Amino acid sequence: MTPIVLGIAGGSGSGKTTVARSLLERVGSARVAYLEHDNYYRDQSHLSEEERAQVNFDHPDSFDTPLMVEHIRALKRGELIRKPVYSYIHHARTGEVIPVESRPLIIVEGILALENAELRALMDVKIFVDTEDDVRLVRRLRRDIVERGRSLERVLGQYEATVRPMHLTFVLPSRRYADVIVPRGGGNVVAIQMVADSVLQRLGGEGRGEHAAGGRASETP
Repeated sequence: MTPIVLGIAGGSGSGKTTVARSLLERVGSARVAYLEHDNYYRDQSHLSEEERAQVNFDHPDSFDTPLMVEHIRALKRGELIRKPVYSYIHHARTGEVIPVESRPLIIVEGILALENAELRALMDVKIFVDTEDDVRLVRRLRRDIVERGRSLERVLGQYEATVRPMHLTFVLPSRRYADVIVPRGGGNVVAIQMVADSVLQRLGGEGRGEHAAGGRASETP
């Protein structure tokens, strides 16, 4: 059976990763190959620290999407791939790779996962996670300051200079390609369960994650 490819897109801080991990839990991690578009940022190690800071990381050209397309095709053929590892602190690939085996479900997640036509053509199911702008900004602030050690001024400057303009130019327009739009991100348990049930039906079996047994999932407070 050829693997099913499921793409998940949405703005920065929309909850894409939460949705992807929720689906992974419901379907069962042993049945999922998970590819984050962020791991496929082009290596910037040839640039100085100052030059790296000026790169527009929200533009499609910042991603090595052809490599991701090549990897998805290989997984669909049943082959093992070596996913690159990217450092957000140094804006460069670490030189390490993560072996990823072919699985019945391939999840492709990233802000521009639905923007590229060649990437979209490989997907059987396309999801757009739609979350309010203010919620996304607060989440991005928390992530970049706490996890990536960036200052408030730098995060807001990048948001105004590249994140918001690229969201309006590339990310938001890609919503029209989605088969399913998930409002409220990872908190939308009903929508996530519906997608999981549809995927499981295609795979021809029950999920193996923590939500698979015991019937219907309930909304958490």
